Amino acid sequence: MTGDPLLEVQGLSLAFGKNKVLQNFSLTLMEGENLGILGKSGSGKSVLIKCIIRLLNPDLGIIRVFGKDISQLNQEQMDELRKDVGFLFQSNALYDSMTVKQNLEFPLRRHWSEEDRLAHAETAVQEALDDVGLSHTQHMMPSELSGGMKKRIALARMLILKPKVILYDEPTTGLDPVTGREISELILKIQNKYNTASILISHDLSCIRLTSNRVIMLIEGKNYADDTFDQLRHHADPKVKIFFRDYE
Repeated sequence: MTGDPLLEVQGLSLAFGKNKVLQNFSLTLMEGENLGILGKSGSGKSVLIKCIIRLLNPDLGIIRVFGKDISQLNQEQMDELRKDVGFLFQSNALYDSMTVKQNLEFPLRRHWSEEDRLAHAETAVQEALDDVGLSHTQHMMPSELSGGMKKRIALARMLILKPKVILYDEPTTGLDPVTGREISELILKIQNKYNTASILISHDLSCIRLTSNRVIMLIEGKNYADDTFDQLRHHADPKVKIFFRDYE
């Protein structure tokens, strides 16, 4: 990848009691890069991205987003930064009592002026739904959507603010293989259309292989190995090899 680092994590450590979840973990995310993070369930993948958007505070380490040390930002500055960092929740986090359109308009109410919302919200909602292939769903309720459709609507809601960096938390969990591949292909489409940089945390090898330019193995709380998917797949270290044991 060319360009400048958009996100840097240096020496991150976090423990819950005696459980050391992250230990001196570091990474760099470059412009236009999809960075996959593979690890076992409970290995600290979700904890890592919650630290990146400061939902959790690490015990040690520095996180820089767009060159800014997020520990030094006040709440207003952090909210402003989060406009440029999209977060796709594993559970989708759609509001059940709102229509699809209202779900997509929700972040606009938080981050846009009333004048901009009145002038541009309709167009923004339509464009975001077009991006995920669900332009016909504006007036549907989340209960009327399949699992794959809910994931696409969550993607659309995240895209509506045009983030520069996207954090994907297990984007294919709970989906059948065909729908999971469709979501993975959609992640690539988003990267190509908007030149976003992304971190994808997952234990879905097919998703990581299809979407990621580079992969980090999160093992024992550390950045244990960092390479392309195919290089890691043939890694000599048994702690890395075991992840790919049943992958063809």
